[in-house]
Amino acid sequence: MKVLQLIDTLETGGAERVAVNFANALVAKVDASYLCTTRREGTLKSNIETKVGYIFLNRKSTFDVNAVRRLYAFVKHEQITHIHAHATSFFIATIIKIFNPKLKLIWHDHYGESEFLNQRPKTVLKFCSKFFDHLFCVNSKLKNWATTTLKTKSISHLPNYAVLDHQPQKTVLKGTKGKRIICLANLRPQKDHITLLKAFKTTLINYPDWTLHLVGKDFKDAYSNTIKTYITAEALEHSVFIYGSCSDVSAVLKQSSIGVLSSKSEGLPLAILEYGLAALPVIATNVGDCNLVISNETYGKLIPSKDVSELKNAIEYYISNTETAKLAGKHLKLKIENDFSKHATVKNVVAVYKSL
Repeated sequence: MKVLQLIDTLETGGAERVAVNFANALVAKVDASYLCTTRREGTLKSNIETKVGYIFLNRKSTFDVNAVRRLYAFVKHEQITHIHAHATSFFIATIIKIFNPKLKLIWHDHYGESEFLNQRPKTVLKFCSKFFDHLFCVNSKLKNWATTTLKTKSISHLPNYAVLDHQPQKTVLKGTKGKRIICLANLRPQKDHITLLKAFKTTLINYPDWTLHLVGKDFKDAYSNTIKTYITAEALEHSVFIYGSCSDVSAVLKQSSIGVLSSKSEGLPLAILEYGLAALPVIATNVGDCNLVISNETYGKLIPSKDVSELKNAIEYYISNTETAKLAGKHLKLKIENDFSKHATVKNVVAVYKSL
């Protein structure tokens, strides 16, 4: 069994990290493990293990014939038996499947706006889903949607798992040690950084020496400009810092004191799992499957989305209750190691591969 993970970019998004994690983990579990990036490389390329076969297509458009030919030739030459396509890479994967019907095609749905599935484009996906041999969904809402909407017969819920990278430290966080709040999220609207900024601004009234650190891909678009404009308008330049993508996530988390995710929609965010593995006290919004991780206050603070007051109260609670915060981080780390482990997830995925 030779398995290719297929992903459109290697930027530091959740789906991208999952694809790299699987490619690395499967090296010891299958005959050969590969990873293909179709459109753009990125920060995560340095996290791919040397034993993983790698190809970059440099795909320029949806119907890039040269990219399709390169992928088809690679699959044929390497005698790949399974393609595990992540997120939006399902289209090119379907084309390869049509030309090679014996190939097993698995699609992994990481859709991050599961609170707004009624708005999700589905015409092309519905057509392609007829060719999927199996479909993994990162949360239960996506599974229910796929079961009633798509044409795939074999569908299962597969919670994310996280591993912390072992990259040498490159990123040095500003601010005072022991007084840093980290938000590990690409600058996308569903991550709702503005609510976080508003809550943090009110926190500074009582805790002026704390700082907020935003780590994630900056797309330099209208949403990104809104964040930067707010920081400037509210004179937060010396308290809020934007870093862009960072390959040394583990090192970043070691420098942090509280992990926050203020999303208004999610699947099952890797950021929460990574915060937990770093034993950080975590504050997250009750969207997607976040409540499966933070099931009660033993493991962190789960608050309503878009609620500035609740977010501010949660931040101040952990700032002023240091021992409780540390204990929550320890409990969350243990839960993630037990319930969202690499071993159990990879074993499940390999079992599905073999069953097809």
